[in-house]
Amino acid sequence: MFDFKESVVIVTGARGNLGLAVSRAFHQAEARLVLVDRSAERLTRLDAGPASEGQRMAQAIDVSDPASVRGMVEEVVGRFGQIDVLVNTVGGHQAGTPVHETPLEVWDRMLSLNARTAFIVSQAVILQMLRQGSGKIIHIAARPGLVGAANAAAYSASKSAVIRLTESLSAELRHSGINVNCVIPGTLDTPQNRQAMPNAEVGRWVAPESLADVILFLASAAARDIHGASIPVYGRS
Repeated sequence: MFDFKESVVIVTGARGNLGLAVSRAFHQAEARLVLVDRSAERLTRLDAGPASEGQRMAQAIDVSDPASVRGMVEEVVGRFGQIDVLVNTVGGHQAGTPVHETPLEVWDRMLSLNARTAFIVSQAVILQMLRQGSGKIIHIAARPGLVGAANAAAYSASKSAVIRLTESLSAELRHSGINVNCVIPGTLDTPQNRQAMPNAEVGRWVAPESLADVILFLASAAARDIHGASIPVYGRS
């Protein structure tokens, strides 16, 4: 549907359920892909489809580490000369206890995994996008980021931070040709969620491939006038 043949696309969390679906979708759209994941071993097992010579990079880094992310961005620019799209799928979920029983480590982990990573990877690509006068940044938020949920304060706060970061970035960058948006998925149909909720009506959930289609739209020229949006993709959940 969309042609990204001339585009350089960075996908963080490329070996996760959503990251893999997004990577495959951009591969099918013929993008030059930069696949980022924490584990080199996981990246070697990544099957996003066969790549033409020079059309793909794989980077095993911790995206919560600013120096590692800056180094990755410098390498991407050195090889491809541009960065057109950043899709940041890195994140995680941990909940189940009220605030007074939640260890500080859980609070810190959620803010680091969801909000800190979004801040760091955005900051790293912005200077190149400003030089180009164009770019698309897409983050993954969550419904608990819209309204706080009981027993999920750390997760809710971290995803709310992603939404507010998206809005602030958009306000800063929209006049420079850069679109910043986020998507808010409903329950994703993943092996982990099926195991955790064996009696759920999975037909109401959102397939990662469906969410990837929305992300490709936001990364395309068709979404050129969408700025600072939080796009709900709830399926029927």
